Amino acid sequence: MQTDLFSSAPGTLNLLPADGQVNDLGLIVSGREADIILRCLTLDVPWQADTALVNGQVVTSGRQVAWYGDQPYRYSHSGLLRQARAWDLPILDAIRQRVVQATGGAFNSCVLNRYQDGSQGMGWHSDAEATGAHSLIASLSLGATRKFAFKHKVSGDRRALMLEHGQLIVMGGDTQRHWLHALMRTSLPVGPRISLTFRMFPEHEDWSGA
Repeated sequence: MQTDLFSSAPGTLNLLPADGQVNDLGLIVSGREADIILRCLTLDVPWQADTALVNGQVVTSGRQVAWYGDQPYRYSHSGLLRQARAWDLPILDAIRQRVVQATGGAFNSCVLNRYQDGSQGMGWHSDAEATGAHSLIASLSLGATRKFAFKHKVSGDRRALMLEHGQLIVMGGDTQRHWLHALMRTSLPVGPRISLTFRMFPEHEDWSGA
C-alpha cells in the first residue's frame, strides 16, 4: 500500500514506518532565490547525458548529470567508471553551506540530476555506497514539483511525497539498506527539475556498485 505524506510537518517526523530515517526539512530556499539558483545551475553546470552499460552497449538516457567532489573520487556505476569534477562552482559551495546549516551534516560530494520534463525520471534504486558512517544523504529539489517515492525491499510497503521548488529531504540510518526510492514519471505538463544530492563519499577509496 502506498501512503502519501503531505500532512507531515517539516523535519518533525520520520516519514518511514521502520528500517530507515527520512525527514522533510521543507523549503530551505524559496521564491526569487530558488529561481536564481535554478537558472545558474542550468547555465553553468557542464551537463552530460547519463549513460549505462547494458548488454555490452553504452545506453544514453534523457536525464543529464554532473558529479562534483572535494577530491577526484571515482566509482563504478551501471558498468561505467565515474569520476567527480573539481568543486569549482561558487554557487554550488554556497548551496552546500546552506544544506550543512539545515542538516548539521558534512558533505564532500554532490550529484546533480536534470530532468527536462515529466517523461524523465529515476527508476527504483538505492544508493548502495551510502551505508554505515557514510549513510546521510541530503537531497535538494529545484524546479518543477515531482513525486518522490519509497518502497521497502522486503515488504513492498510504499511511501511518497511531492518535492517542491527549494525543498530539502534527508535520508539516513538504514534507509538505503532497506528501502528503494524513485522519482516518478508523470504525463502532466511539468517543466525542468534539478536535484542536488549531497553525501559524504568515502575518502581515499574507490567504490564499485551496481
